[in-house]
Amino acid sequence: MGAKIQESKNLSRALTLTPRDFSAIIFYMTTLALRYKALKSHKVFYFQLAVGFLLLAVSSLVSYWANNYTITHASFAVSDIILDNIRPVNVDYVFMGGGLGFILLLVGLAFYRPARLPFMLKAASLFILVRAFFIILTHLAPPAAMTFVSSDSLLERFTLGSGNDLFFSGHTGFPFLMALVFWNNKTLRYVFLAISLFFGGAVLLGHLHYSIDVFSAFFITYGIYRIALYFFKKDYQLFEEAESE
Repeated sequence: MGAKIQESKNLSRALTLTPRDFSAIIFYMTTLALRYKALKSHKVFYFQLAVGFLLLAVSSLVSYWANNYTITHASFAVSDIILDNIRPVNVDYVFMGGGLGFILLLVGLAFYRPARLPFMLKAASLFILVRAFFIILTHLAPPAAMTFVSSDSLLERFTLGSGNDLFFSGHTGFPFLMALVFWNNKTLRYVFLAISLFFGGAVLLGHLHYSIDVFSAFFITYGIYRIALYFFKKDYQLFEEAESE
């Protein structure tokens, strides 16, 4: 009984905010408020932000159509040197939870430094559009031993795909794109690289992609990143300014 009381006291002490904690919270909230206030007079920022959201909406609709197209035009499965030698594992929950967690991480990063948003949105939109183009070109069916992935709702279709959207792996490529975007931030670079490798391994274990879908994603994504730098120079400059704060 005494041990439980002591444990409860320790927990209560751990959850109690000290004056130092309050000072840190106030500091971060003030810093965040100043960042948003500084963007009030930045008319170009809000215009580019609106363009970014518009591009994301358009690219998402195109991707949704492309996913539906792959469902009705899939042909047959082929052999794969890696998949043929590993037993399939159900990774449905990993995909759904991991995908949502990854999106929440991006939202948090954008909310903390709002000047990041225009370039992040446009780079993501370009990635989605390029991938939508690729997945409708070759109509292979999913791997024969593919584990079941539920994608009935719009949210599931957005985070998981249709199951027939194979080339190239978005779960591998998109975190790698974010690693390139945040390359100058060592911590975030390695976090996103780890997420990319984790999802790349997961899709192979679940037989959700052919190995070429995973390995090619890194090369194609790097090309997308370079194209984004070329077309969205001002947005990237604003992104870099935010990172240097």
